[in-house]
Amino acid sequence: MRATDFWQSLDGFFATPLGVLVRVVVIIAVAIGVTWLLHIVIRRAVVSIVSGVKRGHGVDDTQALAVSPLAAVRVVQRTRTLGTVLSNIINVIVVVITVLLLIHVVAPGILSSFALLSAAIGAGLGFGAQNIVKDTLNGIFMVIEDQLGVGDVVDVGFATGVVEKVGIRITQIRDVNGVLWFVRNGEVLRVGNMSQGWSRLIIDLAIPRETDLDAVKQQLLTAARALADEPKWRPHFLDAPEAWGLESISDDAVVLRMVAKTRTSSKDDVGRELRLRFASVLEAEGVPPLSLETVILAGWEGAASVGGARPPRTKPVVVNPAKLGRKKRTPKGDR
Repeated sequence: MRATDFWQSLDGFFATPLGVLVRVVVIIAVAIGVTWLLHIVIRRAVVSIVSGVKRGHGVDDTQALAVSPLAAVRVVQRTRTLGTVLSNIINVIVVVITVLLLIHVVAPGILSSFALLSAAIGAGLGFGAQNIVKDTLNGIFMVIEDQLGVGDVVDVGFATGVVEKVGIRITQIRDVNGVLWFVRNGEVLRVGNMSQGWSRLIIDLAIPRETDLDAVKQQLLTAARALADEPKWRPHFLDAPEAWGLESISDDAVVLRMVAKTRTSSKDDVGRELRLRFASVLEAEGVPPLSLETVILAGWEGAASVGGARPPRTKPVVVNPAKLGRKKRTPKGDR
């Protein structure tokens, strides 16, 4: 049998009902196989990045990354979210292509017959789904650009609180009162993030004008630096506390400003402890309390203390202490 006759007979077989069924089965099997393969590639890439971050920081759990002032856990969350985005995109593309191929196999002329109707339906769906597309694209860019991540304290205009989930279309934010806000990503015009890098704690104290300001300032600064030197609190400070001095003057008091640079996750705890220490210092110095408050933006107070928003737990990663020690050794030229 010549090759031409073989291909003609094969075409004839595929034109029969059994041949159409075979083509349908083959298309579905190929679609499932391609989806499965691409998901494996994405999953392995995500696991590789996450494991690399944890090994680089010498931890075996994602939650332990939160102690880093650069919040390496954000890299993990962003990678996982992007993996979810890519998986969803692959699912949609494969399903659409598979459906079109199946329609072409089962009824070859139906696509051309309903071309005008399909165009009208597509235009209507496109007009109605433009907000969904906007939400999806904005959500992707927010994750890629690292504007926010799970566990961050953010202000997105519509809501202020802790990010509990970053979705493709919706971001969930829990405010200080426990209300869970569902914010459409396409409606987020700006993001104020309190959890990136570091935070500055600002405490203003109103002191009577007749008080020896220099002596009180020195006592407050000593108390703040003593707190920063304590083993329990030392990891929470990124720099030594400072006394910025006289902030303002009124008829009966002057305002002294004390500041401290802390980790983003420790600002509230450090602030509470510092206020206790400052109150003790003022009482010991015989200074009557006039005012003791923290300078913060409205709506932020205590937001980082909201429970239920913690980095996800992950499978342990074996860390070799010997390799980690060799990586941290200083080159001979730098000694």
